[in-house]
Amino acid sequence: MGVAIDIEALCLAKGLRITEQRRVIARVLSEVDDHPDVEALHRRVAAVDPRISIATVYRTVKLFEEAGILERHDFQGGRSRYEARQGEHHDHLIDIETGAVIEFHDAELEELQRRIAERLGYRLADHRMELYGVALRPED
Repeated sequence: MGVAIDIEALCLAKGLRITEQRRVIARVLSEVDDHPDVEALHRRVAAVDPRISIATVYRTVKLFEEAGILERHDFQGGRSRYEARQGEHHDHLIDIETGAVIEFHDAELEELQRRIAERLGYRLADHRMELYGVALRPED
């Protein structure tokens, strides 16, 4: 949530071979502050190195996802979008008019989810929350 993640270092730590094209893609991913889809990522990568094809970006994103470096989100009504897998949990609010993705963490909400799972006889192992909304207008 606003903290830069060194994707290249994560690749090296996972033992992935880092080609020059993967290095460029990793650096671009390390600098994003949104949740780009592959096409948006390719546009950013191509601005750095126009020789990198969209197919290479697709393959690299898939490799990074399988290695646990990237997390894929299939938000309602859109393409798969990606972000670096981070240690701290957060949820997402998606603006259905603009497609903007807002990350948030709410300790009270997290505790409520844990209590609900326990009440139903479970220990919460993981969860993902996506809220969809439209921005409030002054007349709302």
